[in-house]
Amino acid sequence: METLNRMELRGRIGQEPKIFTVGDSCVARFSVATNEVFHDREGAIKEETTWHNVSAWAGRNIVDFDKIHKGTFVSVVGRIRNTKFTNTDGVDRYLTEVVANQLSVVQN
Repeated sequence: METLNRMELRGRIGQEPKIFTVGDSCVARFSVATNEVFHDREGAIKEETTWHNVSAWAGRNIVDFDKIHKGTFVSVVGRIRNTKFTNTDGVDRYLTEVVANQLSVVQN
């Protein structure tokens, strides 16, 4: 049986993307906010915002990085990646991010 690691998000970019050059390519890192509206047990309407870390490598199916800024509404399709690293204090840290293979600006 085949496995699948696919994530699809539509939301707004939370801060100006950080763009890095790695070898001959560029990568943009930013967060995307998604919202869910629901009723709590008492029937009150609640809204929950979830922030998602995204990295997008320049290339096919990725919008030009100069078109994405804080507040831009984007569509992201990619895969989830979990990374473990040791910070400068010697403490193990973990990062969960969406590695985009499609990134586009959504007109609203």
